[in-house]
Amino acid sequence: MLYDEIDRNSLFRATVVDEKDRSLMNICFVMNQGYDGLEKAFFDYATARGMVGIKGHRSVGGFRASTYNALPVESVEALVKTMQDFEAENK
Repeated sequence: MLYDEIDRNSLFRATVVDEKDRSLMNICFVMNQGYDGLEKAFFDYATARGMVGIKGHRSVGGFRASTYNALPVESVEALVKTMQDFEAENK
């Protein structure tokens, strides 16, 4: 569900392009080229909506959604909705 949104959303791109190599536990993504300046704005937007711990690695940047510990599907749905809303407001 989350990778589908990352691939669909014009503001984001996955850091791992080949689908067979993508992690199901740590889903990493960054702002798409041309939208790099929105990284902090998206982080703040997502944080204000209750997303915690999505900041990417300090040397890579971007975002990481960890789906460990039986993360409920509602949490993934909330992040997807946040990404959709952010795209609608910033396109």
